Amino acid sequence: MVESVYKIIELVGTSTESWEKAAAAAVVRASTTLRDLRVAEVVQLDLQLNNGKVEAYRAKLKVSFKYEDGKQ
Repeated sequence: MVESVYKIIELVGTSTESWEKAAAAAVVRASTTLRDLRVAEVVQLDLQLNNGKVEAYRAKLKVSFKYEDGKQ
């Protein structure tokens, strides 16, 4: 069996509409520069407020992807 290693990074996505869209924004953006994304875990949800009103939804995610060192 071939052994695999995965790297985990934290991202924060934002949306003016919902936490779901904030999380999706982080994954979509990460997928443009990272290959082979495997798992995204939402670890924190919070709100950005302005004068007592919700200005943005924020989702912090841990995203994992297969780690490759370039050697074959």
